[in-house]
Amino acid sequence: MQRDEIYLLDLWRILTREWRSFFSAMVVVLAVAVAYATLATPKWEAQAWIQVGQVATQPAGQDPRPEPFQRVVERLQTVDFQQQVLQGLGMPLTSPEAGLYRGSLKVDPSPYSGLIKVSVRATSPSLARRLAQATVDQLHLIHQRLMAAPLALARDRLARVEAELSQAKAMRDTLHAVAGNQHAAGDSDATLAGNLLLATTDTSIRELEQSRDELISRMARNYTFGTSTAWPVYQPDRPVSPNQILIIGLGMLGGVALGLVAAVASSARRRDVVQPMAAAGALTR
Repeated sequence: MQRDEIYLLDLWRILTREWRSFFSAMVVVLAVAVAYATLATPKWEAQAWIQVGQVATQPAGQDPRPEPFQRVVERLQTVDFQQQVLQGLGMPLTSPEAGLYRGSLKVDPSPYSGLIKVSVRATSPSLARRLAQATVDQLHLIHQRLMAAPLALARDRLARVEAELSQAKAMRDTLHAVAGNQHAAGDSDATLAGNLLLATTDTSIRELEQSRDELISRMARNYTFGTSTAWPVYQPDRPVSPNQILIIGLGMLGGVALGLVAAVASSARRRDVVQPMAAAGALTR
């Protein structure tokens, strides 16, 4: 403890003697920090939560998404995909805005909820929002092409089921009419055979109706939907950088540290000059 107290006392003496060097260095660092905090181009951020589309009519055990979840995450991080987004907005690929988009794009997947959070930054709030929405729109177009074939197969299957159901109902009406005529004619054997065929037709109709209802339910928007944003694009009210309070605070800390170093260095230089002069004076005596 005694050494620490002596050291702090010596440091205080150095500061009182070399206060000009201390404040000069601190003012320079603080001025640089203030200039950067006020003159740096503000950067705005926009966030979008992506809900990956799915086709619920896929066979059991098969992923209903147009592509696996992890592949979607990797696609968002590829340069080709990002360039497609920029080209869709008509932005030059070598522009500073394009470089900021590629460098700031962050993908945060949430497999449990099936959502992907995408964050992008730009030099204006409107551009940040456009880039976030364009990212979702480009992924939607890709998945729309991948989902086209499964959706077409599901619609064809539904059309076939409805056609078979219409034929079965028409046959049932015919069987009802034939059974009535046979019953009126007193043909018991033909009536029995007609009733058996009618029961079989009713069973087929129920199965077809069940298949139709299941297909219609699976193709509803609750189960079959395209890739889109789960909620509207979110954007903070203030730019995310530069953080002026943090930068000025760090500038003050850095200024104090550099000021201490400058004061100690100035004191050491002064001591190096004074000691030889004192020694020379002692020799002349």
